[in-house]
Amino acid sequence: MRAAAWRVAPRPVKISDVNFRIVPKTFLILLLGSLAVAQTRKVSPKELPHSAFKLISVSVTGSTRYTQRDIISATGLEIGKTASEEDFRKATRELGETGLFSNVAYAFHYSTEGTKLEFQLADNTKLVPARFDNFVWFSDQELLDRIRARVPLFKGELPVAGGLVDQVSDALQGILIERNIEGRADYLRSATDEGPIDAIVYSVNGPSIRIRNVLFEGAAETELPALQSAAAVLRELDYHRSTLRARAEKDLLPVYRERGYLKASLGEAVPKVAQDSPEQTLVDITFSVNPGRQYKLHSIQLAGYKAFSADELRKQMQSHFGGSANGVQLSSDIESLKRMYEARGYMEAEVQSAPEFDDEKSQVTYRLYIKEGELYKMGDLEIRGLDGRTTVRLEDQWKLRGGDPFNGDYPAQFLQQALKQLQLMGDFKAGMHIGVNHKDKTVDVTLSFDRT
Repeated sequence: MRAAAWRVAPRPVKISDVNFRIVPKTFLILLLGSLAVAQTRKVSPKELPHSAFKLISVSVTGSTRYTQRDIISATGLEIGKTASEEDFRKATRELGETGLFSNVAYAFHYSTEGTKLEFQLADNTKLVPARFDNFVWFSDQELLDRIRARVPLFKGELPVAGGLVDQVSDALQGILIERNIEGRADYLRSATDEGPIDAIVYSVNGPSIRIRNVLFEGAAETELPALQSAAAVLRELDYHRSTLRARAEKDLLPVYRERGYLKASLGEAVPKVAQDSPEQTLVDITFSVNPGRQYKLHSIQLAGYKAFSADELRKQMQSHFGGSANGVQLSSDIESLKRMYEARGYMEAEVQSAPEFDDEKSQVTYRLYIKEGELYKMGDLEIRGLDGRTTVRLEDQWKLRGGDPFNGDYPAQFLQQALKQLQLMGDFKAGMHIGVNHKDKTVDVTLSFDRT
């Protein structure tokens, strides 16, 4: 004879994104109905065994991310070994606490042969990637394999809440200890500006990990000297993958962009341990370079301008047609155009660049769309840090009056003149704050002076 029993997973902790739910009633009826065929008598709940019985099968439904083998491995349950309902509760609780599932439930039934267990799961779809910042002693794949051996449910992504984040941290700590690395595995939840969490970043704290050399794979001999010169700012820095990408794009890619390689790209920096000691680790990093096609500048088209003529705008630009398309110079030209508009009082002016590539001719045409925005006027002037008499004198010299079109160049020019006048009174350092009021389209200027 055999008897069936169904249990709802307990709720030992409050996890907002996990719902330990009751198995649907229709499912219970169907399953119990199928069992009734083999039953010879009814068994009351009091007759259900509460001790451990041999576990003869485990099935998993509802998860598309994990296989049945993954779940069984994570629970620690073993088919053929004895297990009790308390073991099922513990396994279910631990699955829920990982944060990987939005719903967790279990069901089981006994027979003379043993116990059959079923997990019903629903995947948490809000996972973010795990990133490893400075584990330079391991390749990415080696690190993933080592973690997976300790945390079976880890596949490179993590929930932003739940215990799996800490399980991975503990696994990393164990890996460091095995390698005799004196460091502490920590993590932080990364987000861009005020946006949602977009990654869990793990790092080693303790040992000093510094960049010794920067190498380039795939770079031509003609670009290598310039690349090595630009890479000088990276040498001796602490190695952090999280910041190295931005530094490389800022300092290295311009070498290609100013030579017309407008689609050049750099691969992820690959570290290799060059020297290692308990106090310091030195690494050589290698960037793979894909320069792509070299383009010539065919033309620059302007649109959307009203406050200036096309000739006035072009005079501010230094890009030359016919030669290599200098992407660095074009960016500088765009900034010059924006400053030109700010000097006229258009504080919201934007210049959007849209390149059009002709790969057959290796040419590029830039279309610059100018959004001038509204004209801003002078608001309030405040001068701080000087005696009353000097303050009044400088206010009288200030030429922009309230309501005049604002001149974005004027405050800096005035500040330099003021500092020259103040030399007779001693040495001063000055600061300037430009307050743009988008609501009433005015600009307030604050000039501060401190005696050094």
